[in-house]
Parts: sequence; C-alpha cells; structure tokens
Amino acid sequence: MVMTDTISVLVIEDEESFVEALVVGLKREGFLVTVARDGVEGLELFERSRPDLILLDLWLPKKSGIDVCREIRTRSKVPIIMVTAKSSEIDTVVGLEVGADDYVTKPFRLRELVARMRAVMRRTGASEGTVEVGETIDIDGLSLDPERHEVHLGGELVSLPLKEFELLELLMSNAGRVLTRETLIDRIWGPNYVGDTKTLDVHIKRLRAKVEADPSRPARITTVRGLGYKFEIPRSA
Repeated sequence: MVMTDTISVLVIEDEESFVEALVVGLKREGFLVTVARDGVEGLELFERSRPDLILLDLWLPKKSGIDVCREIRTRSKVPIIMVTAKSSEIDTVVGLEVGADDYVTKPFRLRELVARMRAVMRRTGASEGTVEVGETIDIDGLSLDPERHEVHLGGELVSLPLKEFELLELLMSNAGRVLTRETLIDRIWGPNYVGDTKTLDVHIKRLRAKVEADPSRPARITTVRGLGYKFEIPRSA
C-alpha cells in the first residue's frame, strides 16, 4: 500500500546491506528516504533536511544512537524509532529513556516496521514538533509548564525525556482521577501501539525516581491495583 502523503524519513544506519534493502522497501511504500551512515552525519542531515521521522540504529560509528537521540531531543520532538540488533530490556529502556518513541529489533519484517512508523506518525500528528500548549500546572511544589516544556520541583529544574514529560503532564492534568493503563498507553503511545506494555511501568518508575521524595513509597504518582495510576492531590489542596 503506497501512502498518499509523502513522509520524509532519515535513516541513520551503518550496515550497508541492511540499508540498501530498507531504502528500497521504504521507497516502495511511498516514503522519501535520506541516509546517514554514522551518528555525526546523522545529526548534520537532521539539521539540513528536518525529516518527519527518524529510524536510528543503536550502534553507530563516531557517535552512538543513544547520544544522537539525546541530542535531537534537546531541540526537536520529531518521532524517533530506535533500531537495535539486541533485544535485551536494558537496550529498550535506555532508548526510551533518552526519548525514542518506539523501537524495533533486527531482523524485522518491513510490514512490521511500516506499521510502527505509521502508528508513530498518527499519534504525533504526522508533523514534527506538534504539541498542544496549555497552562502551567502547579501541585504541591511540582510545577509543569507545557509551553516551555519544563518541570520544576521545589524550584529546581527536573530534566525529563519527552515521553516522561507527556506522561507526567497527562497525570497532573487529571490529578485525583485514576487513569487506566489502557488510557495512558493510548494517550501517550497511541491506540495502535504494538510495543511491550511494560514500557508504561518503566516510564512510571523513572518518573517516580525524579519527582518522589521516596520512590519506593510514592506519594505523588500512586498505583491503583488492577486499574492504573493516579496523581494524588494533597489533602490540604
């Protein structure tokens, strides 16, 4: 099935045989493809071409995929799918922690990759930097500014990757309400998300480590067993 709207994809990958087959397949699906063969070139091409989506290999010459993803996330919300030859949880967690939207493990079928690409584009509005601007949310010393994309705890800036920020914003916007796991996954990763559902738990754990006084006994982001999570409103609020 050929896409009706041309979507530009930057492939950052150094495995030549893999690149050739991938480029042919993506072009056949209607994507406009640009290729970088190391991390440094990937960043340069990103600045020049401003693609709609990035396929980023984890292990790259000159600059790793993790470092490339981290650097891009400091200035862009472009969808990033991490590509890795390993399937261990640590690779997945690290990729998501620095802001990747999804990941695929080699070898994979082109049909699976394209499905993931389309899902990512749908849930991000199919354009880079699409974000809904809202008012600052302040709850019990924790402040989230959607417009500036900043979080402060007790006046101190808290650095959050994109997905963690979006998850915290959704929880704080619905403070006092239980949000089911399905709702959170649907709103943050999209209704067609096909990744591991443990991704949500990983992000919650990372968030608690940054915004809770005692992450082992969370008081802000609590678990509602059998349902999901809730951002607590202090009794005095």
